[in-house]
Amino acid sequence: MNLITNLKQTAADSLLHLYQVNLQPDQVLVNATKPEFEGDYTIVLFAFVKQLGKSPDAVGNELGTAMQKALPSIITNFNIVKGFLNFTISNDYWLEYIKNADAKNLVPPTTIPQKIMVEYSSPNTNKPLHLGHLRNNFLGWSIAEILKLQGHEVVKTCIVNDRGIHICKSMIAWQLFANGATPSSTHKKGDHFVGDYYVKYNDAFKAEVAGLVAGGMTQELAEKEASIFKAAQEMLLKWEQGDAATLDLWKRMNSWVYEGFEVTYKKIGSDFVKTYYESNTYLLGKELVEEGLTKKVFYQKEDSSVWIDLTGDGLDEKIVRRKDGTSVYMTQDIGLAQLKQKEFNNDASIYVVGDEQNYHFKVLKLICQKLQLPAADGIYHLSYGMVELPTGKMKSREGTVVDADDLVDAMIAISKEKTEALGKVSDFTADQLSELYNTIGLGALKFFLLRVDPKKKMIFNPEESIDFHGFTGPFIQYTHARIKSILRKTGIDVAITNNELLPLEKQLAIELSTFPAIINEAAENLDPSKVAIYAFNLAKLFNTFYAELSIANAESETKKQVRIQLGILTAATLQKAMSVLGIAVPEQM
Repeated sequence: MNLITNLKQTAADSLLHLYQVNLQPDQVLVNATKPEFEGDYTIVLFAFVKQLGKSPDAVGNELGTAMQKALPSIITNFNIVKGFLNFTISNDYWLEYIKNADAKNLVPPTTIPQKIMVEYSSPNTNKPLHLGHLRNNFLGWSIAEILKLQGHEVVKTCIVNDRGIHICKSMIAWQLFANGATPSSTHKKGDHFVGDYYVKYNDAFKAEVAGLVAGGMTQELAEKEASIFKAAQEMLLKWEQGDAATLDLWKRMNSWVYEGFEVTYKKIGSDFVKTYYESNTYLLGKELVEEGLTKKVFYQKEDSSVWIDLTGDGLDEKIVRRKDGTSVYMTQDIGLAQLKQKEFNNDASIYVVGDEQNYHFKVLKLICQKLQLPAADGIYHLSYGMVELPTGKMKSREGTVVDADDLVDAMIAISKEKTEALGKVSDFTADQLSELYNTIGLGALKFFLLRVDPKKKMIFNPEESIDFHGFTGPFIQYTHARIKSILRKTGIDVAITNNELLPLEKQLAIELSTFPAIINEAAENLDPSKVAIYAFNLAKLFNTFYAELSIANAESETKKQVRIQLGILTAATLQKAMSVLGIAVPEQM
């Protein structure tokens, strides 16, 4: 049991014994003590003093005494400051922690492992992956790895939006403007090639609408009457009817896109256990509508459309089947949720989707719960905000989106430029340099997109993301490489003997010991930024520690041993923290 878990459990046991108040350990809030107060860890008393009818000081003294009695070898002292109970942890405890911490097993596995599905990426086959997709991919992949680190079994899935009017727009534009061109004949990556025709469609559509408006037609009518739009609608109808020529073109163009996606996924490190395609799932859920009608979860209107009334849940009425019998997106998602659960028997399912779908996923979870589908309570929406550039919003149909491939290449180029400017890589081979630039560039990109709370919108600035001295991935990578360089010079054979820890040694040990709690917090909140912020703070603290306390020239052999072990643990913790963000840390930079 790690220290924070131990303190929470002991506090809960003591509150039950002292006041007959039954709290779960997770209801006890334990934080690192603020620098201006004496102590190492703090319990916030406000959560339970009100129900006890006692002053914070009285509760603090009674609880502090009980906990010190329960943990005499760990807690040496306590004090109360304005409703905060601050504990000082013994020097011997921290020395034992430094001695015995296992750099290979930094996070104890959960006692209740689950099977959890994480669905992310969700690309459309009419365009390449772009900056917004990168935030989605990095969030989904990272939360999956965080859950795996806790000991859960994780299934990574992707749903590809491969059908619909937007796909037909690219197909029509290719027929009109390509003259038989292909990705291989134009030497262009398949997803970029098809994306160009989506933009060409929009340009042609706007030009045709403008001509119709100039001829006296209203804007609204012109958009409906444009011949290129009607052609796209007709193609969609043919696809739905199973027209052989239309399906052949659809499969051909989608295959170009999938080849392109594979290259990008490999480049950015995304992977999936199972990929679902909307063309195979869009008819799912129809049986569930009938089942819902029987269970009176749904009701039918006079026009034969089927609805669910969620006003009692604070939402509104939602259609689940149109009057002509066709399904809507919600119907498909209910059916897909059922299919995925049947295929993988998962306990929970996390959907990584932008915040414009917040309402959709509230409704999806409620409907699945009312239908009593297995694991319905385990549906979670990892909602995230839009990513913008300093120049503003991006629009796929206007060709102003930053493609993922172009951005990754640009980041690698910037990392090369900045690394060469530092002039510390003269002894690297060409292959080593290429790998280093890739590691730094991709690491900078991932860290910058993951360091922000997913729920917040953000502006991505490529230049700012590669700063070897700021709140960035390269700063942490450089710190890791620096520690590895120190350890190569000092050796890593350690046999720690008893000695009094200095404040910075103890502070670093405390920070290292909180890593499991940070992983748990990130998993609970579906928020990898908790790990990114922790890794940055740990790297910053180590740099302060090393600036003030020498390792190689420590004042005694026992001090050197302690500091070497702290270096080993810091490097291992930085490596593990960055690995669940999908970021590699070099051995040297």
